Amino acid sequence: MSDLIKTTAKQRSRNVVLRLEKIDRIFNQGPDQLEILKSVDLEIHQGEIVALVGPSGAGKSTLLQIAGLLEKPDGGLVSIGGKRSTDLSDLARTEMRRKHIGFVYQYHHLLPEFSALENVVMPQMINGLKRAEAEERGLELLRCLGLEKRADHRPARLSGGEQQRVAIARALANVPDVLFADEPTGNLDPQTAETVFGMLMTLVRETGLASLIATHNPELARQMDRVVTLRDGHLIELDPAELS
Repeated sequence: MSDLIKTTAKQRSRNVVLRLEKIDRIFNQGPDQLEILKSVDLEIHQGEIVALVGPSGAGKSTLLQIAGLLEKPDGGLVSIGGKRSTDLSDLARTEMRRKHIGFVYQYHHLLPEFSALENVVMPQMINGLKRAEAEERGLELLRCLGLEKRADHRPARLSGGEQQRVAIARALANVPDVLFADEPTGNLDPQTAETVFGMLMTLVRETGLASLIATHNPELARQMDRVVTLRDGHLIELDPAELS
């Protein structure tokens, strides 16, 4: 991995990057209220990778949406890089997401009319980087993910694993402080999932990101630094040995 990617890790502090404090989320179902998240607390430090596990419907995606500033909690505080974001305007939240947060979803959501490289370049240019610099970083990220020879291919000409690797490169393009991933290998076959996940872990380690990754795969969860789960709306830390 080149200095272009590695130096981002040296520029980060070892402080808490993501802090969730007493997060509540309630959904109304007719006359009833469904408490999805109950007073959830979580801290993730720079360079730490945390697995979020649990059954479908437990609230994992809701927690990621709130932590990633895509959804507002009904109570509690979200802080990223020491800055509280809960009370920011929508415009300020959007700017914070663009500059400090990366997302990888189960489906790649690439723009079909653009090449792999263009999909990685665009968020950088939106963030104010000149095209030449954006292309340099985009090509380096694609090279780190084994896609340098596929940079000019549109998504339709890429395999599922290749598409997801482009999505990872796009998520890391703006040098975020924290990465959120929601079942990033859920649509891939086991062998491809292991390869893609290994590449994601390597890049996250090298760049020193804080990362919260939701997964149903216990083998992938065991490779991370910590494992947490949601039970009855409460966040609980697990011993990896408990995973099955």
